[in-house]
Amino acid sequence: MNRDTLYLGVMSLALALSLATLYWAFEVAPEPTSMTFAQKIFYFHVPSAISMQLLFVTSGIASIVYLVRDTAGADRLARCCAEVGVMLALFVLITGPLWARVAWGHYWEWEPRLTLTMVLMFMFVAYVALRAFGGDDPLTRRICAGLAIAGLPAIYLVRIAVEKWRGTHPQVVWKGGLQHPDMKTAFLLGCLAFVFISITLVWSRYRQAKTAERIEALTLELMERDLLEDEL
Repeated sequence: MNRDTLYLGVMSLALALSLATLYWAFEVAPEPTSMTFAQKIFYFHVPSAISMQLLFVTSGIASIVYLVRDTAGADRLARCCAEVGVMLALFVLITGPLWARVAWGHYWEWEPRLTLTMVLMFMFVAYVALRAFGGDDPLTRRICAGLAIAGLPAIYLVRIAVEKWRGTHPQVVWKGGLQHPDMKTAFLLGCLAFVFISITLVWSRYRQAKTAERIEALTLELMERDLLEDEL
């Protein structure tokens, strides 16, 4: 199986899982008695948050590999994961307040997990902005790698925020909140869907970045040849 076929397979699986999640969340999974229809946001909010954390962790680990081995592939992977992770973080911080409006009566509360998630997102926004506007020289890469690595402990703090600082953020997943089997199925489908969506997006961005680097290298090579021919 070549890479293009595998890529199409992953993309098709992401689409199929997304459609299955939509069907199971809105047509099969029951609504809990304590909340309204807005509870359906849960099946997209939590899986996107999990995928966001996985992407940021991957970016941090790839950045460590880049600093140790100085491999372009690791740096490229770190950058692509950071970019897709920021997009998912934005999705998390949009769907979360929509749910909070129903659960808490207001869109935002400065509770530990929400606040730390926002800080984490801004750390990687800085990473993406620096890579986009700061050039692609080794110094910029190293600074961005440091930002991604600094995000690793921040991700850990996001994970333990509710347990350590008693925030108002619910723990319905890990504390037995999903009692009905159809709710668990919808949640599992949502997690798988967002994981494969993330893989598809990172893979697409990685291929695009690699192609752009090849074009830039070829352009520089042609320019050097033209200069040599002019000198001759």
